[in-house]
Amino acid sequence: MGEREQRVKEARSDEELMLAFRDGEAAAFEELVTRHRRGLFNFLLRSVHNKSRAEELLQEVFLRVIRAKDRYQRTARFTTWIYTIARNLCVDESRRQKFRRTLPLESKRRGEDSGLTILDRTAAKQVSTDVASEAGTIRDRVAAAIQTLPDDQREVFVMRQFGGLSFKQIGEAVGAPENTVKSRMRYALEKLRSELHDIDPRDSALATRARPPKKASAGG
Repeated sequence: MGEREQRVKEARSDEELMLAFRDGEAAAFEELVTRHRRGLFNFLLRSVHNKSRAEELLQEVFLRVIRAKDRYQRTARFTTWIYTIARNLCVDESRRQKFRRTLPLESKRRGEDSGLTILDRTAAKQVSTDVASEAGTIRDRVAAAIQTLPDDQREVFVMRQFGGLSFKQIGEAVGAPENTVKSRMRYALEKLRSELHDIDPRDSALATRARPPKKASAGG
């Protein structure tokens, strides 16, 4: 009986879990955290480009969920609601980062060898997550290319690719029509293809499969 009850709990939707949490079931919140921690962290990390800061923002997202539980109404999908919270935190963080980078950007325009903007664009080439792996190098290239996208295109791309949200959900989260979201995604993909034009997906980890080892030549 206990195992059957557990299956019933696991089958509950996010919205049902949030309503149960609102009514005092702490385990329901723990299940929501388990379900969404990874996707939210990936979204935050791709948005702020700093692991420690992404972890802090992740905690803030769930704190805001806790604070808002008594006001929660089942008017939208839980995923849309929680990613809207995460997105708003990223927007605030982006504004703070841009303010901090104002001076380095101005120095760069004057031709001085400042650091931050250069680091933002080249860090992925200098730091490999897996030095011995072609896949690691390509992931770094892709991460650097994503950082060059305009903010509105990057957030759509990240929500779609790393958060798994539908275009409709993304539109609800960012306050834009679904067709606008699709256009931003299309432009993002075009820019990424341009940045990564030298990578052939048939010959790289972008194809999500490893390149087969070359066979030794038998003599020609």
